[in-house]
Amino acid sequence: MSRVTAIRRHTLEMILEASRDSHPLEFGAILRAEEGVVSELLLVPGTIGGQSHAIFRLHNLPVDFTVVGSVHSHPSPDPRPSRQDIEFFQRIGYIHIIVAHPYDEASWRAWDRQGDAYPLTIVE
Repeated sequence: MSRVTAIRRHTLEMILEASRDSHPLEFGAILRAEEGVVSELLLVPGTIGGQSHAIFRLHNLPVDFTVVGSVHSHPSPDPRPSRQDIEFFQRIGYIHIIVAHPYDEASWRAWDRQGDAYPLTIVE
């Protein structure tokens, strides 16, 4: 699989809308990529969204080699990963998106497994 460098606009819009709909609880999903572009979300059965957490039941994930990481929302305006986020990042994939309130195109960031900024462009 090629390295992820972009996200499809419609996928980002879906993430932003799901985050708004879940507010003030966190939204969470798994990212799938095709040809280096995040293009799909995988909703994990049993995921729990709380005011300060999204708990993924990773044992419910199918074997899927298109999975590249995760996305979750922060009900606060801060898209930086917490220590707990970084611990989770190291469990699955290599790219993770956090979208913060107000859940618009300026309020999301991508991170690598260590919590360092990960460059990701939006493509049609």
